[in-house]
Amino acid sequence: MNEKVNLIAPCGMNCSICMAYLRKKNKCNGCRAVNTWNPKTRVECKIKNCQTLTSEGFEYCYPCSRYPCILISKMDKRYRTRYKMSLMENLNVLERDGVEAFRSAENEKWKCKYCGGVINVHKAVCSHCEKAHEPQ
Repeated sequence: MNEKVNLIAPCGMNCSICMAYLRKKNKCNGCRAVNTWNPKTRVECKIKNCQTLTSEGFEYCYPCSRYPCILISKMDKRYRTRYKMSLMENLNVLERDGVEAFRSAENEKWKCKYCGGVINVHKAVCSHCEKAHEPQ
């Protein structure tokens, strides 16, 4: 799996905009990273470790016959409410347009207008210049 796919979690989260990935100390290597230190929440993630996802060999949740399941629905609601981002919308774009188009759009969407750094989705601040941004 290449790095671009590796930084997009099965749930549709773009790990490159996550505060755990962007932090300097104890940095997460993305939800799909193996043989590296990752927080317990990523290692034991119920979505990433979903039996259907793993047994069917799906890269993402959208091809699953149970999509959207209760886990994705709850997480999507939390992200829409707290961070103004929809994981299900991300998954729909991945299915419709593919990984490269999704990554390209995400890079533009989460680019700091002041310095070009990456906006942290969880804090709505640039990870480089630390200037605040309105939630997307």
